Amino acid sequence: MEGVISSIMASVGTIIGFSVAGFGIGIGIFGSKLVEAVGRNPEVKNDIVSSMMMLLIISSLFILLVFAFCFMLIFFNPFVS
Repeated sequence: MEGVISSIMASVGTIIGFSVAGFGIGIGIFGSKLVEAVGRNPEVKNDIVSSMMMLLIISSLFILLVFAFCFMLIFFNPFVS
């Protein structure tokens, strides 16, 4: 029983770590491309920034779904009776 719980906690930590690291790397690349696009064409800055904010909100919702999945694995796990 303790082996199952410890492996679940390790997998949850791995899932959260990889998802947050991937999200951070993606935000960095996305931000650099935003700055590049605004540098090339400054008059459309408002359009570019508004579309970036919409995509950031959608991607942060996916991260919240990952956290919800991990908490469901911790508290409502079918492998632990």
